[in-house]
Amino acid sequence: MPARGVFISFEGIDGSGKSTQARLLAEALRAEARDVVATREPGGAPGAEAIRRLLVEGDPARWSAETEILLFNAARCDHLERTIRPALDRGAVVVTDRFADSTRVYQGVARASLRPLVDRLHDLVIGVDPDLTFVIDMDARAALNRGLARRSGEDRFEDLGLDFQEALRAGFLALAREYPNRVQIIDGARAPEVIAQDVVARVAAHLA
Repeated sequence: MPARGVFISFEGIDGSGKSTQARLLAEALRAEARDVVATREPGGAPGAEAIRRLLVEGDPARWSAETEILLFNAARCDHLERTIRPALDRGAVVVTDRFADSTRVYQGVARASLRPLVDRLHDLVIGVDPDLTFVIDMDARAALNRGLARRSGEDRFEDLGLDFQEALRAGFLALAREYPNRVQIIDGARAPEVIAQDVVARVAAHLA
């Protein structure tokens, strides 16, 4: 491993299977005896996990898009300081279930036209993007049904409905066009193990 580690993120609409793929990649890399930190957003550090409950639980109209942006950045800053940076500094591979691209899409595009504010705050407070991002892409209706079926209690964004999920999907696909050197689209309509093999092969090529 190089002196600085490798930062990999998974993105996608709710119910797309990105959390499963993040977990499977972390397991595959650990099987290769790599130092791996698997984490998530919002969350990934004690303070960030406390903020997570404010963001993913409760009424869909609980917060304005502007307030969400501030909360997500507060959580992300804690996550970056306490979990991500220390792991990268020791040469680990960090695999995160969501990072700043989610805010770019959820609050910057799909929830409100606030992308300039999202980008400005990211530059001022975070200033870091992953080395490699996988967007797990699938039909919005199928993903929404899967997400709601989990009954996780963290359904605030799923409760915004199908139109919102469709807007999210379009936003993530646009993000891949905006950052072609970093963001890769993964077909999420396949069996999880097939998707995982695809992801592992792409990561191996990147690490090489």
